[in-house]
Amino acid sequence: MSEEKLQTEQEETIEHPEQELVEEVEETEETATSEVEQLQQEKDEMYERLLRLQADYDNFRRRTKVERANDLKYKAQDLAEELIPALDNFERALQMDVQDEAAQKFVEGMNMVYRQITDALEKQGVEVIAAKGELFDPQYHQAVMQVEDENYESNVVVEELQKGYKLKDRVIRPSMVKVNQ
Repeated sequence: MSEEKLQTEQEETIEHPEQELVEEVEETEETATSEVEQLQQEKDEMYERLLRLQADYDNFRRRTKVERANDLKYKAQDLAEELIPALDNFERALQMDVQDEAAQKFVEGMNMVYRQITDALEKQGVEVIAAKGELFDPQYHQAVMQVEDENYESNVVVEELQKGYKLKDRVIRPSMVKVNQ
């Protein structure tokens, strides 16, 4: 019996390694399959991330291109905003009535400087906003008073109290106006 027992154990040992090999192969296949699936999922996630990053980069390039174009288009805005109050003062000074010949020559010189400044601003795209006699437009005009004047239609600018300016299509300062009711 001991021989039979020994032989049975040997047979089991011999049969058993085949089963173990089969089980190991199956486990290896399952592990390999799960690793392949995991790697495929990681690859898909990385590909999606790459696509998003490419889209973000394209959007960034487009946005910076538009910003650069706007910077070039409106490069004179800061200068114009600084000079407009000086132009207002020039206009007030030029409206003064002077009797003295020396004062008149001084006013003529101021007028020349005023024209040079306005010409330089016009070359940069700064324009005066039309106001008197125009239909009131809240985009370009700031109504500070309303009057009743039979000579004008309703909602028409009767008087310009302060000039407005725009740079190309952007309002720098709206015109301050009186509007007919």
